[in-house]
Amino acid sequence: MSEKKNIVRAAGVLGFATILSRIMGMVRDMVQSRLFGAGFATDAFIAAFQIPNMLRRFFAEGALTSAFVPTFSEWYSQKGEVEARHLANICFTLLIMVMAAVTLLGVVFSPLLVNLMFPGFKAEPSKLELTILLNRLMFPYIFLVSLVALCMGILNTVRHFFTPAISTVFLNISMILCAVFLHSRFQVPIVSLAVGVLLGGILQLLLQIPVLYRMGFPLRLRFDFHHPAVRRIALLMGPSIFGVGVYYLNITVGAILASYLPQGSVSFLYYAQRLFEFPQGIFTVSVAQAVLPSMSRQAAAGDMDALKESLAFGLKLTLFITIPAMAGLMLCSTPIFSLLFMGGAFDYAKAEQCGVALFYYSLGLTFVAMVRVLVPAFYALKDTRTPVLTAFTAFILNLGFSLLLMGPLRHGGLALASTLSALGNMALLIWFLRKKIGPFGGKSIVLAGGKGLLASVPMSVAVYWFITLTDWSSHGHKLVKILVLGGAVAAGIIIYYAFAHLLRCEEAREVTHLLRKKVFKR
Repeated sequence: MSEKKNIVRAAGVLGFATILSRIMGMVRDMVQSRLFGAGFATDAFIAAFQIPNMLRRFFAEGALTSAFVPTFSEWYSQKGEVEARHLANICFTLLIMVMAAVTLLGVVFSPLLVNLMFPGFKAEPSKLELTILLNRLMFPYIFLVSLVALCMGILNTVRHFFTPAISTVFLNISMILCAVFLHSRFQVPIVSLAVGVLLGGILQLLLQIPVLYRMGFPLRLRFDFHHPAVRRIALLMGPSIFGVGVYYLNITVGAILASYLPQGSVSFLYYAQRLFEFPQGIFTVSVAQAVLPSMSRQAAAGDMDALKESLAFGLKLTLFITIPAMAGLMLCSTPIFSLLFMGGAFDYAKAEQCGVALFYYSLGLTFVAMVRVLVPAFYALKDTRTPVLTAFTAFILNLGFSLLLMGPLRHGGLALASTLSALGNMALLIWFLRKKIGPFGGKSIVLAGGKGLLASVPMSVAVYWFITLTDWSSHGHKLVKILVLGGAVAAGIIIYYAFAHLLRCEEAREVTHLLRKKVFKR
């Protein structure tokens, strides 16, 4: 099977598993918004969860994955399964020790971390105290999810994608059940969500272990820390933390600055970001995770032509998916919140404010997605310096734009700053990568993007017509809203896919071919 088909197949498996997780995440946010609204308690919970979640994105899903997968792939392909198993166990042992220390320090110094990251909360001592309490309860989550990320890297390398992708379903289920059944049992009801985070982390880890055992990688303690591959992973991880995690650092900066804005701003950005991550998690992350093992193997074999082909196809597939998703999210930003979140403590005014943030985030969906595919290409080539340089530049851009735009646009300006930062990061990565490996199909990538934009025009017209068919500020007519928004999404997908075929998009043909094979196999 060609690498293109491997990438499409892996992305499809990841996308299917992740869509289940994202749907449950949406249900979780709906439950959270209706039980707790968007204000004092939710601002505190979101801020408290931001700290371990930021560490997860930087360290576990970012640096660890980007450093471990290329090295482990090379070791697995060149040294064999036995040596790869030894390396996995050494990394597992070392990770337990390091993350246990990090977790302990995080719990002890939680007041310092919260004061440092959310200085705007000092004006409300009760909100600050609640944030510190919730942060201490949830900090052990980073320990659990780091081990999950290591398991995910091993399984993805041996081409098992489904279990790691679906594991977050259990986090969401845990948070939903704890919120619904335990919120009335705590003096501060939102503590139930923090309990759900911890239980969810435990369930995620327990899900991975038997699958690893079945795939021939039972986890054992092994203290051979002088292993040469461990040193290489450690050297790659340092720069990777910033290189991969700058987007999430920018989101965190937005939350910090939002703590100075009117109450609810932190929650507006959070809910918008959660919806923004829906297409990212289903498609963008799926493509990035699918293409990284292929590029790592090709880089290890010195096959640069094949690596360029995989990279170019990954970028074109990303454009094919994210351009219509970007247009759809921009058009449906407020209607989505009206349908999914409005009710209980969440009124239409809050839906509109969340919609503003989602609109500005959505402008950057394609840029963020391209960065997600470009950065692993550098790590597959063992280049950690360049992504750090571009990431630092993007961070400065985000900070500058945030300070400039948060006055006139408030929380919307913080979302727009993230988009502009992602654009700068993407442009720099493309420029540096072209200097490093030469042309990698730039014309075909631009052509694919142009076809995606053209196919999105009739799609956008149809979606816009659909969403004007009902009053989204009304608290009733839930069934009508479901039918209208569902019709808009269905019509958008059909029209986009039809026009993509008419324009002869390679990615549409690959997806169609894979679907036909699946149908005939069944």
